[in-house]
Amino acid sequence: MVLYGINFSMSKTPFCSRLRASMRSIKQKGLNILPNAEFSNEKFLYHLKDIGKNFSSDKQRLALGVTALATQPIIDAKNKRVDEKTRKVSVARTIAKIIAGTLTGFFIRYGCIKAIKAFSQIPGKGVPKYKSIFTPKGVTDNTTDAFDQYRNAMGTVVALGVMVFTNFLIDAPLTKFLTNTFVKHQEMEDKK
Repeated sequence: MVLYGINFSMSKTPFCSRLRASMRSIKQKGLNILPNAEFSNEKFLYHLKDIGKNFSSDKQRLALGVTALATQPIIDAKNKRVDEKTRKVSVARTIAKIIAGTLTGFFIRYGCIKAIKAFSQIPGKGVPKYKSIFTPKGVTDNTTDAFDQYRNAMGTVVALGVMVFTNFLIDAPLTKFLTNTFVKHQEMEDKK
């Protein structure tokens, strides 16, 4: 509480106010450097909207994982601040973390989105009550883009809740297993 009071009183000083104003000015100048763009090509806009509709969180996680796998191990391998053995273990651990996180993140998001789609059907004849658990009240059409986006978003929210547990139950043990496997493989390669 005392630290909060000190921090609060210091933030009201003229020096801090000038510092904040300077930082805002620097950020704005950086943004002003970027050119404004206005896209009018209909084909480009169509494809951009199509990607926005169909690129749900499971596909985004997969894209992030592929990008990380292509870049992060190289960064660890080029780290000259540590010795060779530490560098190799770091690369192995980075690869293991990326693989474990990407696989579990993708499959859990994918499964949760599919589950939400299965349990958000429009109530009516022939649809059991449990299959409309996640259907919002008053929805009569499940073919709209807004309803598809709702399903993707709800599946992502449910997946985030599930992943709180799977990070400890799946990610951590899988990362440890993969790291040990990669390190053993690297040691065998070094002995050859």
